[in-house]
Amino acid sequence: MSKSIFDLFNDPKIVKRIQEKLPEFFYLAELETQRAGRTGMEVGSVREKILVSLLIYYFGRENVDTEIPITKTEIDVKLFGVPISIKTKTGRSLAGIKINWTVDQKNAQEYLDRYEPTCDIMFAQIIWDELGFLYYFPLESQKSVLEFFGKEAYIKLPTVGTNPRGIEIKSDPMKKLLEHEKTMKIEIHWTKRVTKVDTFKRWVELWEKD
Repeated sequence: MSKSIFDLFNDPKIVKRIQEKLPEFFYLAELETQRAGRTGMEVGSVREKILVSLLIYYFGRENVDTEIPITKTEIDVKLFGVPISIKTKTGRSLAGIKINWTVDQKNAQEYLDRYEPTCDIMFAQIIWDELGFLYYFPLESQKSVLEFFGKEAYIKLPTVGTNPRGIEIKSDPMKKLLEHEKTMKIEIHWTKRVTKVDTFKRWVELWEKD
């Protein structure tokens, strides 16, 4: 029998591996994107690659489609043909979870008017030195929460006259998603294990290689 996303969140062997390795890999991503001690914006893209690599490792390369057209802005990867959006957030706050990156007010309003969930969401909530989770929100749970709140209470549009970075899911709907009966999750203790990283070593070695 072929594996499903359910197995990723319920197979004790892979769950244990995720619990052990994801904090290490995410902290490594932070160290590799730091400049002058501050984590760079690109850390989100690196975390996304780590989670996509997890899917490839567990399900096999042939079942994971990473060649997503640039026009499909909400989709990061497809697993067995199912579109998935990957989100990561550091800290307890659930504010600022982006579902679209448009900042134009007209486009944002049009997005709200026609909005409906189109892909599953994998969401990592990173709380360093504390307990956090890797969540999976299937379409069913998103549609249920959207119906409960309604679009206006579910989506936060960019504020006129400001320079925000996109359209967000509001905090209360996010809390509801975390608790939804169809949502899957893996408990993770976010411990920082890597102590020192030479971010240039790999590139130097490639330059040296004949």
